[in-house]
Amino acid sequence: MTHSLSHGGYPPPRRRRSRGRTVVATCAVVAVVAGAGYWGYTSLVGGSESEDPQVAGATKGLEDFFAAWKAGDAARAGRLTDTPDNAESLIGSVMTNLKPSRTEITAGEGSKKAEGKVAIPFTVKMALPGAGEYSWDSKATVLEKSGKWKVEFHTEMIHPDMVPGQALALDSRDRAAILDANGDDLESASIVGMVDEKTGKGMSGLQARYDKQLTGGSGAPKSVVVLDRESGQVVKKLTGTEAAKGKPVRTTIDPEVQQAAAAALKGVKKNAAIVAVDPTNGHVLAAANMPSGMNRALEGRYPPGSTFKVVTAAALLKQGMSPSDPAKCPKFAKVNGQSFENQNQFVLPAGSTFRDNFAHSCNTFFVNSRGKLTESTLHDTAGAFGIGGNWDVGAVTYDGSVPVAGSDNEKAASTIGQAKVQASPLVMASLAATVKAGSFKQPVLVPAAVKKKHQATATLDSKVWESLRGMMRATVTDGAGRALKDVPGNPHAKTGTAEFGTETPPRTHAWMIGYQEDRDLAWSVLLEDGGSGGSDAGPVAAKFLKNLAG
Repeated sequence: MTHSLSHGGYPPPRRRRSRGRTVVATCAVVAVVAGAGYWGYTSLVGGSESEDPQVAGATKGLEDFFAAWKAGDAARAGRLTDTPDNAESLIGSVMTNLKPSRTEITAGEGSKKAEGKVAIPFTVKMALPGAGEYSWDSKATVLEKSGKWKVEFHTEMIHPDMVPGQALALDSRDRAAILDANGDDLESASIVGMVDEKTGKGMSGLQARYDKQLTGGSGAPKSVVVLDRESGQVVKKLTGTEAAKGKPVRTTIDPEVQQAAAAALKGVKKNAAIVAVDPTNGHVLAAANMPSGMNRALEGRYPPGSTFKVVTAAALLKQGMSPSDPAKCPKFAKVNGQSFENQNQFVLPAGSTFRDNFAHSCNTFFVNSRGKLTESTLHDTAGAFGIGGNWDVGAVTYDGSVPVAGSDNEKAASTIGQAKVQASPLVMASLAATVKAGSFKQPVLVPAAVKKKHQATATLDSKVWESLRGMMRATVTDGAGRALKDVPGNPHAKTGTAEFGTETPPRTHAWMIGYQEDRDLAWSVLLEDGGSGGSDAGPVAAKFLKNLAG
């Protein structure tokens, strides 16, 4: 359990080991909130005002004490009591531990008990982060000493359920863990997400999605407790009920693959992501992000650029083309006045084939091949890869979009993964996995939460899949994926340089996707605004795969 506690100086606690539940001390400065909106600041005294001057003087002294207490000014509150050090220590501890966002202290009508001694009941109401509103009744005795009214301080006056040596604190529910595939704590901040320290609720990632499961149910995630200030043990629970224990969330993340991906992104200066999936079942083996925070690996939306040529190639192969068919790669392709060109305006020599154009990522060949495709062909073919469906992964994901082309220019740009085509790194890793497996297996991150997996809306025959595998291997051995040429495992790949924005020349995301022939692993690498797929994303992919091999 996690608690908030300040020991202060009442008296300085001795350190010792405890067998009970302990509370972790935090020293926070309680801010004074000024203004008319501060709840209850003007509501100190209730009931009818006594005509007795001693009752009036005692009430005024108690008012000053309450004002200091509410403001978190423990030192001033202590000076208004008969034992300043003890009062300062306990009040400071209570306010630091509870961190109330609003405080109201209402005094009742005082009664004179003896000469120079007045008893005054009061009620404290606090709004506590994670625990809601909490109130209690107590009674103060105010004494006149040397013409000044002082509050007679004792622990029970602050809260009647406390005795000397105790304090109030907030106690968080036990929160179950988010686990990797081995059953150990998952080490990925972007996937796990964050928990609000004040409220105890999950704020992002799996912590937010599975907050109820991890905490054991609904209700306030924190409770008010009395604890022993020396040992930190919880003595009594004042609010909340004993909730059912939280249940862990188990993911498919392979810690070895996750660590290799995270290590490959170290030193990368751009926002980046690596995703790995198992082609046999779609299990997400890694989802690493640089920097941590936004889970762009699963949720990011980007033009995939030339990595999408896998889909375009599949469509052309389905139309009857063969990888060995002759194919021209000119410097430019013109579509209704719009000019398309290859990276650095390269051309391929006469006699080049469809396979060569794919391996070297020739934009002009694919743009000029659009006549073989209808406006809906790419949309329909993408369905064989699951792109654009609603994926039930067990986490928030972006599952890609390939709209039906609205014009010839849009169709031309779509053939090379531009126009309105969008995908996440997860989608592109899944695309590579689909090529290896020969069928789409929807990615899964939290198997126990998946109710209905998305199914492919189109099919491709075995000859198409086999041709794509050969073309992706040629990308490594003879084309733009040469950064993987010496990587073990017989990698198959496709590079991508995706334009975005309105600048001239345009800025580009760097992509590389692929799979390993020697193991059940498909992957994608994205560098936002990262340059070229082959020369920039390629070395990161190589580092990732070598980390696994080594």
